Amino acid sequence: MTCDNTGELLAITLRPGNAGANTAADHLNVLAQAIAQVPAKHRRHLLIRGDAAAATYAVLDWLTEQDNKRGRRVEYSLGWSIGETERAAITGLPAQAWSTTIDADGGVRDGAAVAELTGLLPLPGWPAGMRVIVRRERPHPGAQLTLFEHQEGWRYTAFVTNTPTGALQWLEARHRAHARVEDRIRCAKDTGLRLLPSREFAINAAWCTAAAIAIDLIAWLQLIGPNGDLAKGEP
Repeated sequence: MTCDNTGELLAITLRPGNAGANTAADHLNVLAQAIAQVPAKHRRHLLIRGDAAAATYAVLDWLTEQDNKRGRRVEYSLGWSIGETERAAITGLPAQAWSTTIDADGGVRDGAAVAELTGLLPLPGWPAGMRVIVRRERPHPGAQLTLFEHQEGWRYTAFVTNTPTGALQWLEARHRAHARVEDRIRCAKDTGLRLLPSREFAINAAWCTAAAIAIDLIAWLQLIGPNGDLAKGEP
């Protein structure tokens, strides 16, 4: 896991090659380690972003529990899989339910729109206050679409959040900014992680530690300006 504000690697863990994508225990382990790395004064209000693999009952219940602790605010914005129930809800949305999306700089993003599905979905067992937001966009040439998307002419993605207020466009743009993690993953691979694995666990662990140190050094150097000060706009 990385810190989006600084680009630092907060936590990394080794898992067996047959570990499942939705292994909640592993997700909770790395989440707890990552949060512990954040200085206490910055830990009072956190935003946890991730893809749909993290949107499990166990993870969302844990994040809700953290959010309920006194003096702490933990928001989440996690990808959400679109199944039959979601497709039925999308089909039932009136045209006026859709709002045009925005870019990171606040400008209108043509060919895409966002709407809320929360009140149209049965969500038994999921935390109270969880919202489901869907985005549609005209597919790019060569995009792999489902049969439903072919019929509708749109490509759909969804995410869940516990943020109670804010325009849907802003919440969607905030979630989409999670894509910056791909740059951090590329950096980690280029720094040495693509050379894993070794046959020995201890060697893999040592290599991960060395790569993590290098990743953080790169992040720190990118934050420091020519005069030795933090770059403008960075914490």
